[in-house]
Amino acid sequence: MRVFVTGATGFIGSRVVPELIGAGHTVLGMTRSNEGAERLMAAGAEPYHANIDQPESLKEGAASADGVIHLAFDHDFSRSANAFAENAEKDRVVITTLADVLAGTNKPLVITSGVGLGSKGPGQTATEDFFDASTPVPRKFTELAGIAAQERGVNVSVVRLPQVHDPYKQGLITYYNEVTRKIGIAGYVGDGANRYSAAPVQSVANLYRLVLERAEAGSRWNAVQEEGVPMKDVVEVVAGVLKLEPKSLTQDEANQHYGWLGHILAWDMPASSAYTQKTLGWDPTGPTLLEDLRQGKF
Repeated sequence: MRVFVTGATGFIGSRVVPELIGAGHTVLGMTRSNEGAERLMAAGAEPYHANIDQPESLKEGAASADGVIHLAFDHDFSRSANAFAENAEKDRVVITTLADVLAGTNKPLVITSGVGLGSKGPGQTATEDFFDASTPVPRKFTELAGIAAQERGVNVSVVRLPQVHDPYKQGLITYYNEVTRKIGIAGYVGDGANRYSAAPVQSVANLYRLVLERAEAGSRWNAVQEEGVPMKDVVEVVAGVLKLEPKSLTQDEANQHYGWLGHILAWDMPASSAYTQKTLGWDPTGPTLLEDLRQGKF
């Protein structure tokens, strides 16, 4: 297949590109810069200059491909208190634009969401067979856009991400590490028993390829290796690397110290990938989240 990949030079996209090429596909990779174009060509992909801030710029790339993997997302949450919601709305517009091109073609469109949307309630393990449309989590706009696209005849699949990690980046924990290093406080909320699911980035890249090749309309897949890593365990490792003492915070204190990230520190987001692994034969392997954090390269 000729696959159009948005976010092709990003943390996950830069692994998805060689994963696809290694399986015999060709890749048209979206980039915003000449430097990104050079990296894509070095990886064996064809660069395509576009920007999610200009959704119309994506249309030609999608139209020229046999399938699309949409990974690009605006991860700048510092602009305002509503930045997450604003970025999720931008993603909804991008998916709608891609759907304009793909409707009625049966070409697969793989979009990216979060595992938390599959939880049926507080403390319950998220699964692939459920979508909580009432959640306050802004990333729901992604899946709502996917549902709308499917109703228009687009072959949509969803990959739900946990904390995707390597020794340098660890999903939302990346932002936590940056603030912790800056303020000198390694905090968790309450007893820190809330959990984050996780998976190593290379295994996640492998899953994107499997989902694209299966092309099952309306499917949802959880990219999870570890179902739930307690936040206190994460903080203790980070604190050890930064030579700080872990500290229990109230929710108000967490909001004060960590800003927009404060309330997320208390989210309990365990998730299972049992269905994904069994159905696709996906076998996530690699370092655990804590093993990557202990390397201290963040």
